[in-house]
Amino acid sequence: MNQAAALIDEIFQALTQMLRYALRLIGRMSPPALLGAALVLAFICSILPLAIVLFAFFMLIKIAVGACVIGRRRANRPQEHVE
Repeated sequence: MNQAAALIDEIFQALTQMLRYALRLIGRMSPPALLGAALVLAFICSILPLAIVLFAFFMLIKIAVGACVIGRRRANRPQEHVE
């Protein structure tokens, strides 16, 4: 139990240190740099996940269509019997 509490305390300290660093960095940024950082963050949070989901969706469609085409070709191919 003591090790778990120490681990949670260490994680909490790391998160608070990271947040303090981020707030100091934002405080030192010029307005154009702050706008650029906001645009990059908006891109990462909204457009990038959409692109990944669409990529996965179309990849699944491509695999499904490919499986249907390959299955149809195998079904239409004449079978050779070896005796």
